[in-house]
Amino acid sequence: MSIIPVTVPTGAIRYNTDSNKMECFNGTKWWEVAVSSPDLNGGARGVVLGGQETPGGTKNVIQYITIATQGNAVDFGDLTTATRDNSAAASNTRGLSMGDANDENFISYITIASTGNAIDFGDLITGRRGSEGCSNQTRAVCAGGNNDSGTHYNVMEYVTIASTGNAVDFGDLTTTKTRTAGAASPTRGVWMGGSPGVTNNIDFITIATTGNAQDFGDVTQGASSGSAVASATRAVCGGASTDQQTYITIASKGNATDFGSMLVARFSYAAMTDSVRGVWGGGDGSPTQFNNIDYFNIETGGTCVDFGDLLALVQQTSGCSNGHGGL
Repeated sequence: MSIIPVTVPTGAIRYNTDSNKMECFNGTKWWEVAVSSPDLNGGARGVVLGGQETPGGTKNVIQYITIATQGNAVDFGDLTTATRDNSAAASNTRGLSMGDANDENFISYITIASTGNAIDFGDLITGRRGSEGCSNQTRAVCAGGNNDSGTHYNVMEYVTIASTGNAVDFGDLTTTKTRTAGAASPTRGVWMGGSPGVTNNIDFITIATTGNAQDFGDVTQGASSGSAVASATRAVCGGASTDQQTYITIASKGNATDFGSMLVARFSYAAMTDSVRGVWGGGDGSPTQFNNIDYFNIETGGTCVDFGDLLALVQQTSGCSNGHGGL
């Protein structure tokens, strides 16, 4: 079945009797049709990985929500060690936690459809805190960050999510960036804002390739320690010490546009999505800490709505899901 008739139209579907798989023709070759679904007990699952609990210190707790519903978070299991100021990324089966506030380089993973403790995945090239991840179904890319000595990084590293092993160099961001907000479509990864200097620039990459990031445009105001979610077409950046939300159209380039407001002004919070809803969880409003979870519709925007509560007041945390726009 390797011969491609010249009359096959783009988008044609066939059943491959050799592999027992459905395939779709993209105009050049046949691709296997994915038949897995992120739906678990009524919807895609969002996961919050570690964080700084107030009071209580740095935690290894993993908690989860079902994004299409509303309600409080539920215990999932534990990370391999107490972790905060980490980054996260996911396929529709695995979630990754990368880096740590103690300049650690470890990567761990969970199987999102189950509950249980995280497992060692491998190591980043550069141990750091405040990095930010994005991913499609195949690759996770970890970008930026800093260490406790005050060094900020522009490095990007990637792993293949379905395997285990150490990260590989991807390229460089346009500037050094710590605590930027990352999200992805199946094709592009974007990082919005960051520090030092509280920058407002947006970088983008093509996830399937390697190379340096390119300039995309600017967010409406400089922001650090914000978070982002995305559908396949649109990325929304939450506020950092403000309640402002902004969005971009990922396939184009240009400046961000105002998109409504969060329920509370905060930073260092988790972000999760099923490509329909965007969800924010926890965060720091110094001196106030939050366990709030709130959500909005990615296509329409507007003021967020209360979703429920996390298990504790937690900040410097990260989130991922098995239904985000990069899948």
